[in-house]
Amino acid sequence: MTIEADVAIPSVNGGTLPGFLARPEGDGPHPALVMIYEAFGMTAEMRRIARELAREGYTVLIPDLFARGRATPLCVASTMRTMLTGKGAALGDCESARRWLAGQPTVDADRIGAIGFCMGGGFALLLGATGLYRVSVPFYGRAAASVQPVCPVVASFGARDLEFRDGYPERLEADLAERGVPHDVRTYPDAGHSFMTRTPGTKGALAKRSPLHAEYHEPSATDATRRVLTFLREHL
Repeated sequence: MTIEADVAIPSVNGGTLPGFLARPEGDGPHPALVMIYEAFGMTAEMRRIARELAREGYTVLIPDLFARGRATPLCVASTMRTMLTGKGAALGDCESARRWLAGQPTVDADRIGAIGFCMGGGFALLLGATGLYRVSVPFYGRAAASVQPVCPVVASFGARDLEFRDGYPERLEADLAERGVPHDVRTYPDAGHSFMTRTPGTKGALAKRSPLHAEYHEPSATDATRRVLTFLREHL
């Protein structure tokens, strides 16, 4: 069983930021993850993944980075720009989420990782370079070219995803290996973008037909989940 709640996070940018929290039952303290969602925002699929991780023993907090702009195109573009440049208010909101988690009595403040999907995968890599996280878990995401994660990284990509046919996963793995950072980087040959989530309706149909070939791919999602949980047990 898990416990879940909508929460309000004091932000270093001022005011409060809404978020979704899922955690295991019991006093803990439990290891924790700051989860950064994909470009579609706080969807049911993001909450589903948070719940599944909570069932595995992790407290998961999803800060709603789009809340101030109500997911308007300008707000989404600003957050994406932060992912690509490594600068912007969204990073302050991510840090606010980490601090809030670290202050919870059921969380082990020394065992907090970052996980993200699509846009959030880029944030997971950015956060992994701060020295404040024990592990980084990016799914089909990329960050600013100069970003070098210093914590262990378990990353997953889809070979059918046109965005990553430039060799980015291979360069990421080579960089981590050269610097001696523990890592597990895998590209799934039959998967495209967003292979971990089911995007419903028109958005899902359009994403599937796009060059990203974005759609849920159960075998890849199952194996990626297995790898991530194994990696987290070792490093978090």
